[in-house]
Amino acid sequence: KLRGVFTGWVQRTFQSTQAATASQNTCAADDKATSPVPKDCLVCSYNEWDPLEEVIVGRAENACVPPFSVEVKANTYEKYWGFYQKFGGQSFPKDHLKKAVAEIEEMCNILKGEGVIVKRPDPIDWSVKYKTPDFESTGMYAAMPRDILLVVGNEIIEAPMAWRARFFEYRAYRRLIKDYFNSGAKWTTAPKPTMADELYDQNYPIHSVEDRHKLAAQGKFVTTEFEPCFDAADFIRAGRDIFVQRSQVTNYMGIEWMRRHLAPDYRVHIISFKDPNPMHIDATFNIIGPGLVLSNPDRPCHQIELFKKAGWTVVQPPVPLIPDDHPLWMSSKWLSMNVLMLDEKRVMVDANETSIQKMFEKLGISTVKVNIRHANSLGGGFHCWTCDIRRRGTLQSYFD
Repeated sequence: KLRGVFTGWVQRTFQSTQAATASQNTCAADDKATSPVPKDCLVCSYNEWDPLEEVIVGRAENACVPPFSVEVKANTYEKYWGFYQKFGGQSFPKDHLKKAVAEIEEMCNILKGEGVIVKRPDPIDWSVKYKTPDFESTGMYAAMPRDILLVVGNEIIEAPMAWRARFFEYRAYRRLIKDYFNSGAKWTTAPKPTMADELYDQNYPIHSVEDRHKLAAQGKFVTTEFEPCFDAADFIRAGRDIFVQRSQVTNYMGIEWMRRHLAPDYRVHIISFKDPNPMHIDATFNIIGPGLVLSNPDRPCHQIELFKKAGWTVVQPPVPLIPDDHPLWMSSKWLSMNVLMLDEKRVMVDANETSIQKMFEKLGISTVKVNIRHANSLGGGFHCWTCDIRRRGTLQSYFD
């Protein structure tokens, strides 16, 4: 009986090994026959302005106020600290969220009307508490895909974001990313940070705008160099050249990881700004076309000559029109320049911001007007609320 059992086990093992070998041989043969980018790959985007064909648009549903931890405090304005202390871990105001959801639905409809395929992340209950060996928190939202996903060519990179409330945000996008992977896209997840206490300067002094200006000028931020971290929204793409800022949520280790990962096909350049609270580059420096960039006049770029010497046109957008009493819990008024280019001659812009609409018209760019004023309150404009998956264009260099 023992001999029979043993013989059967050997036969099954041999058959399994044969099957695995055959599978590996098939994969090897496929590898030799497969082009670097499969023809049916749905992911391909090299810059911020080529004709947009497919995009992910975030969700405001179930959005929760993040707990008032040190990294959240460093990235928010003092007038809202009481709001975070009171409502951290709870839903954002229900009536406000309802309006934001309706605005984003209309935005999706308008994008579809412009010929763009729209995909959405899965709705998730962000109020669920979670705990790791290093920290505990509740979630926030899946409203800003630009923060967590960076598309470079046919690769989707998941960012190792710095906020503990965003640790599990990737879960809302996994269904979509698996579909893109199955279509032939590359899928990379940057090293997941532990978000241990050592990642943050627990005594980061931010009691005034003057403090923030001084610290930023000294290159001091709430995030340390304990481990790599970055938000994808601190990167902006221009073909072979990708620009990034060191910010409250992106450290030098994270930038270096991206630099090594993307070399030698892409060049990652660090640029900096006179900004007391740097977090996400696209409301400070938004590249909108080949040789054309919007540069925030309140946050001048220290390396602007690099662009001027390359023949680029630097445009300063007008002062935003959003009223002072409108809640912006996680962002500044300069979301007015946080626009989404549908192509070189079409831009999605806030319907309320008539001044910047006129600016685009003078540049020969037609405006697609959408009202997302309540959605702005959650921390982003059109560029933040989207991640362009496919743009019709090729990889080029605009700085050689």
